[in-house]
Amino acid sequence: MTLPAIPAASFGIIGGSSTNSLHFPEDISFPGLTVLSVFSGWETPYGMSPPFVYFELNGQRALTCTMHGWRRGVTRADASRQIFWVFREAGVKRVLSEGGVGAINHLLRPRDLVVPHDYLDFSMRKDVDLGSGTLCIMRQAFCPVMRRAFVAACEELPGQGRVFDRSNYVVTDGRHFESPAEVRHFAIAGGDVIGQSVAPEVYLAREIGACYARMELVVNFAEGVITDWTHQELKDIFYEESERAGRRLLMAMATLSDTVESCSCGELRKTTLLQERKVPG
Repeated sequence: MTLPAIPAASFGIIGGSSTNSLHFPEDISFPGLTVLSVFSGWETPYGMSPPFVYFELNGQRALTCTMHGWRRGVTRADASRQIFWVFREAGVKRVLSEGGVGAINHLLRPRDLVVPHDYLDFSMRKDVDLGSGTLCIMRQAFCPVMRRAFVAACEELPGQGRVFDRSNYVVTDGRHFESPAEVRHFAIAGGDVIGQSVAPEVYLAREIGACYARMELVVNFAEGVITDWTHQELKDIFYEESERAGRRLLMAMATLSDTVESCSCGELRKTTLLQERKVPG
């Protein structure tokens, strides 16, 4: 069976836990939104990709997929590689992502919205790349222009929580959540929220030359912080906030489609100086 070619898209959107309970963007009525096609996936060097939805918003085209939903036999590293390989082939230049996080910072509460400005990578998924041999400079991991678009969308459609325009995102591995001792360690290191998605996404976005930013919905207190969470509370938040989360993604994309503001993200990707040396002979 011959698969259709990967279509051109300037935006890539990765759906996380906040939009996992709906079909994004099909379930959302939004001005200027047209769903163009649904693809079952493409063969990549890292295995078959997840399904993608191809849509247009105000003249800009996007490919979107969901990261959550464990696919048997597919590692988290390969799942990310598959998505970003497709984004690279499509010519994606801006990657928007979202998810749910636990609050390490005692000032945060469930249902608050945060737009991270930096991260701490405590995951063990290292050297996850697409083999391009580029040097990824991470001094500005999240695009400031895209972050402002997310903050504006969150402030315009805030839900039941507050909006924070910065946070240090701590990355850990799943599937398990963290222990109270680990959370105390992350707090000392300067973490504000904790999740499992920023890495390797932030590295792969830089590798393909795309700007990257995320918005996060606080869904629980991290272990040992304030009070214990319950599974029902998480479920209620995810289901009640999913449509608003999807709308915020589209609002941010619409804002970015109209903006002429530039950033310096493209300057933070260089050719590595560590090349293979020829053996004298």
